[in-house]
Amino acid sequence: MLKSFFLKKKWLLWSWGGGLLLVLSLLIQVTITVKINQWYKGFYDVLQKPMDHSILIFWEKIFEFTYLALPYVVLATFTAYFTRLYAFRWREAITFDYLPFWTSGSIVVEGSAQRIQEDTMRFARIVESLGLQIVRALMTLVAFTPILWNLSDKVIVSFFKDIPGSLVWVAFATSLGSLLISWLVGWKLPGLEYNNQKVEAKFRKELVYGEDDRITYSKPETILELFTGIKFNYHRLYLHYGYFDIWVNIYDQFMVIVPYLVMAPGLFTGAITLGFVIQVSNAFQRVHNSFSLFTHNWTTITELRSIHKRLKEFELAIGYK
Repeated sequence: MLKSFFLKKKWLLWSWGGGLLLVLSLLIQVTITVKINQWYKGFYDVLQKPMDHSILIFWEKIFEFTYLALPYVVLATFTAYFTRLYAFRWREAITFDYLPFWTSGSIVVEGSAQRIQEDTMRFARIVESLGLQIVRALMTLVAFTPILWNLSDKVIVSFFKDIPGSLVWVAFATSLGSLLISWLVGWKLPGLEYNNQKVEAKFRKELVYGEDDRITYSKPETILELFTGIKFNYHRLYLHYGYFDIWVNIYDQFMVIVPYLVMAPGLFTGAITLGFVIQVSNAFQRVHNSFSLFTHNWTTITELRSIHKRLKEFELAIGYK
């Protein structure tokens, strides 16, 4: 799965060169977000006391934001487009690396067509997407952790004010706790996803055979039996995803107000300005979201684990080396 793209000479320019280009694009985007975070303080300070500033100051801030936002939009659009190309090239490399082993072997593998056609596509897309998110998260942590650490000096809430970098530790502790809870709540999801792909493969296989021989295959009773298995598995899957979604939505909504709860006393006593609070909130969300990357992508990781398991079984069956 990995060596076919990253270790084969044919794909080195795409795998390593393209990957480097994407990382560079992410680095520039994170740099711009740091500038935007600094912009928040000045802009909201103007809004907090409009009588102390002229309308020209307001428009200067708007133009300053536009100057930062436009390059970000262009880069984000390019990154999204190139990411799709990158994932497709990865799929192409895996597919044509598997084919010689599959066509030369005599072992019949359950859902082999699906594993070559669909699973390789989903594997490349998910791994590439998660990989970029991890790189972005690491860059964001490097850029924003010192900012949030310094902003923590203005916390006046007892207990937190005596802890250096308290806001960073709050973001880290809540993210670690959420990951542990997500692991417990989503315990059964990987197995259900794997079973789901198996029943879908059987259903698809029957339909494909039915295209060529509708007398022998795709009989109503057979289709009903196969689809009943699909329906049963999906109902179980949706039920467990429902539990997980409840947990994640509660967690996300609570974390929105955490920085305001910590910084509000300083705002109402006049120790800090509204712009400072907004800057803290933005920096906190950046750091917290980076720490919580795996929690927010838990369902995607679950899907990836089931796909990886299927492709690993396929590689062993066809004798892929």
